[in-house]
Amino acid sequence: MARHRCNVKQVPEENRGLRMRRLTRKAARRLPHFRHPAQFVVAGFASAITVGTVLLSLPVAREGPDSATFLEALFTATSGVCVTGLIVVDTPEYWSTFGEIVILGLIQVGGFGLMTMASLLVLLVSRRIGLRSRLTAAAETKSLGLGDVRRVVVGVAKVSLLFEAATAIALTARLMIGYDESFGRAGYLGVFHAISAFNNAGFSLYSDSLMRFSGDPWVLLPIAVAVICGGLGFPVLLELRREFRQPRRWSLHTKITVSATILLLVGGSAFVTFSEWQNDETLAPMNLPTKLMNGFFHAVMPRTAGFNSLDVGEMTEGTWLGTDVLMFIGGGSASTAGGIKVTTFFLLFFVIYAEIRGQRSVNVFDRQVGPRVQRQALTVALLSVAAVVVPTIIIAEATPDISTDRAMFEVVSAFSTVGLSTGITAELASAEQAMLVLLMFVGRLGPITFASALALRHEERLYDLPEGRPIIG
Repeated sequence: MARHRCNVKQVPEENRGLRMRRLTRKAARRLPHFRHPAQFVVAGFASAITVGTVLLSLPVAREGPDSATFLEALFTATSGVCVTGLIVVDTPEYWSTFGEIVILGLIQVGGFGLMTMASLLVLLVSRRIGLRSRLTAAAETKSLGLGDVRRVVVGVAKVSLLFEAATAIALTARLMIGYDESFGRAGYLGVFHAISAFNNAGFSLYSDSLMRFSGDPWVLLPIAVAVICGGLGFPVLLELRREFRQPRRWSLHTKITVSATILLLVGGSAFVTFSEWQNDETLAPMNLPTKLMNGFFHAVMPRTAGFNSLDVGEMTEGTWLGTDVLMFIGGGSASTAGGIKVTTFFLLFFVIYAEIRGQRSVNVFDRQVGPRVQRQALTVALLSVAAVVVPTIIIAEATPDISTDRAMFEVVSAFSTVGLSTGITAELASAEQAMLVLLMFVGRLGPITFASALALRHEERLYDLPEGRPIIG
């Protein structure tokens, strides 16, 4: 029996390839076009917040029959992804186990970094990272060159898991031995607080944060160590692992970060302890070792974790102001901490010092810092000041019942992604809470994104304008 064949016109292979390329370009034009790697970072974090908001809006995410409101879900998701820790509802009472696991996942994703995690997945699948992915990961992790992105991404994963696992084991053992928790419950609490601590999130599964553990060094100190290490930044941790015993070989960034961290911890501990020493609502009833431990703990938390073992709402106004300063400075660059970063703050200090001494160049340790880096630090600092001052004025004017110092504390905590609160977050109106959502997002990505954008954009001018000398001061 004869078979009839349809007379189909054969398309040459090169024509089919050309048609596919045209279709690919047409589809690509319909997608969002990002011209800068930092834009991928912003889009990635916004996408994670969107997914988190949807998951937390599900009925299964909340204890009880009703679902969370959109603002409650959005605020919590943003606080988790931006590793802030500010809350408008009581985490252990309001959210179900599913909701808590969603929050934990958002914290891990936000602390680890969207683009870093994506790059790690690409590495696991294809064993290589493309140029665009390397540019994006470099913008997020602050890698110094494209060649070391792969090493940094893998190192970030190892460091994160190492510190989180060590902290989780210590907390699990303590909760089992000292508080008669079952292995399953102690493990769940230990893992949650370990991830929250290392990622500087400050979310707690206890309604009083860690106030019930104010006299227990076996709980407070492991969490404090995890917060400090997470706040140093991954580039510093990776370098310390290689050159810990040879400080002379440390890079300028590591020298500044480590030195500034030690100074802030020592100075912050002394400040908090002295300021709250006679406060009957905080340190006064405690014995000397417990006072010193809690003073140290509350000097660590503004780096930007958000746990508290003392009632922040009962602290003195002077302590609030000092904590504002510590929160605004924050932790190390490319870390899970927020703020303008210690490198920015101390670089500006050296700029001021050089100007006072009449020096022509800014020297930090054994290196000279160029004028472009100085401008970047100044830009980040001044933009951050504006981001704090304007919302503080708006909240203070919109809610007369809330004092300006409390409003500023809340704004700085949100922008610096700290999570410490005097207890007014849930009392704010929806518009003010939405403003805090925006501040958390900008605080987590704004200074980082802007600084990386400046670092990758270079505009050459072929001529110089005549020099002007306005009067300064």
